[in-house]
Amino acid sequence: MQFSIIGLIVCFAVLTAGFLARGALIVSLIASLAFGATAVVAISSLGGSSPLIYTYFAILLIVSVAARRLIWREIGTVFGQVRPLWVLCCLMVYAVVGCWLLPRLFAGQTTVFVQSQLRQGVVESALEPVSANISQTAYFVLGGLVTIALCVLLLHSDRMDQIRRGFLFLCVLHASMGMLDLLGKIAGAGDVLQPIRTASYAMLTNVGQSGFFRIAGAYSEASAFAGASLGCLGFAYTYWRRTDWAPAKWLTLVLLALILLSTSSTAYGGLTILVVPVAISLLIAVLSNRVKKSDLQIVAALVVVLLVVLAVTLYNHRFFEPFARLLDSVVFDKAASSSGQERTYWNMKSLQALTDTQGLGIGFGSSRASSWPIAVLSQLGFLGTAMVAALLFVVLRGLHGVRAWVDPETDAVVSSVQACALAGIVGGSLASGTADPGMIFFIALAVISATRARARRSARAIEGDYLPAPPMPATAQRT
Repeated sequence: MQFSIIGLIVCFAVLTAGFLARGALIVSLIASLAFGATAVVAISSLGGSSPLIYTYFAILLIVSVAARRLIWREIGTVFGQVRPLWVLCCLMVYAVVGCWLLPRLFAGQTTVFVQSQLRQGVVESALEPVSANISQTAYFVLGGLVTIALCVLLLHSDRMDQIRRGFLFLCVLHASMGMLDLLGKIAGAGDVLQPIRTASYAMLTNVGQSGFFRIAGAYSEASAFAGASLGCLGFAYTYWRRTDWAPAKWLTLVLLALILLSTSSTAYGGLTILVVPVAISLLIAVLSNRVKKSDLQIVAALVVVLLVVLAVTLYNHRFFEPFARLLDSVVFDKAASSSGQERTYWNMKSLQALTDTQGLGIGFGSSRASSWPIAVLSQLGFLGTAMVAALLFVVLRGLHGVRAWVDPETDAVVSSVQACALAGIVGGSLASGTADPGMIFFIALAVISATRARARRSARAIEGDYLPAPPMPATAQRT
């Protein structure tokens, strides 16, 4: 094992900030997700795998919950009130069994893409057990256990304010490090965040695209930063629309600017998809005559941007040529590039592996794809995909049907966390190579499920107060 002093310092700083924010467990866990390339130790027995710092905060949360005095009674209550946890547990068992059994059962019967032994790229090889079976399955199971632990905490008492502070802290950290990375490159200082990149990843942080600097923030590459930015943007934008809180509006603008400047096809593709529900919501507001101040601000900002673009084009028609070349290289010409063709080939071979294993899958972590849904299909098979789809439906549904029993602030926080998770799924569907939906998905699953359970409990309590008293037995009436 190789320890990193910088990683330990970052962990201590995040834990201290979480303690000062009155949420050492929850706030620290969520905030640590901003450090996408910081690790404390590299484990040589797992091929040099280096768990990111959020794993330690996740373990701390799980251990703290497991040490509660009435934990078994609380676990029984949670599983009795939060039914999606049964699906989650079945999926975790299926993933653990599959990661050990399937690569051995179908060894040599199909080809997959795995990390090279020197961790310098992805290579094609015959299916066989690899270290990623253990590491990626461990990440997935850890996320599932975090969901259960959070459900215990959220059902026991109202900790929604800690969830809100944690996600706001995450968004601020992410935006700050993205701006610092960009400013450092513009100033000629290079990768100023290199000291905190202690994970054993291939770092593609000091590169350019069509004359523009690529923003990597605290991550190992621009596409990973872009995917995380989409999630943060989803949270900040939704929270602003639900509460009209001014800091959330400015945070949304900063994150949007970073996404536009990131030069990542994942960012532009994901942003295009996310614009659709925003446009639909604006159209519904106009048609129903329920236009809010925030709606007018969005329309006004779009008009101003269009006028500025038109004025600049009339003054100098060549001004936007570098931006046009950038869009051509990262969006329109992406599929024809060697990188685009390589990633398309990964997806094709992943789907081929699904058919070669008769729909059972190749096991968690056995291969690398370039799209989260395809990775889920190829690694978990049809049965595992069905269980993942059931959990995704829970996140998609959100608080539908119980919103009347939830206070406005809780509704705003839960909806923002839901938007963060779904935006992250959109980014992962464009570029993620693993079947793990990510820690934010598991946190959102816990927040939504626990809030729905509390809302149903409140509804039963309120409705019970208005039920007529049952008639007395005949013997009691005669007495």
